[in-house]
Amino acid sequence: MTLQIRDDRARELAQQLARKRKVTMTEAVIQALEGELRRETEKEPLATRLKRIAAELAAKGEPGGRAMTKDEIDAMWGH
Repeated sequence: MTLQIRDDRARELAQQLARKRKVTMTEAVIQALEGELRRETEKEPLATRLKRIAAELAAKGEPGGRAMTKDEIDAMWGH
């Protein structure tokens, strides 16, 4: 089956990618679509990402921290 790209912009982008990768336009389109689908599948929801980052940071912290006063927090943020 032949790949038909009727949109001029899409055709130009496929040609550019094919030239850079030294592959056919069909292979360039397949690679691009596979890459985008992989990125979509691997996307992590923001809430999950924030929880993961918070857990990583907490794991790096030293035990035995202390509570900070509002004045200390304000000073840390330059208020």
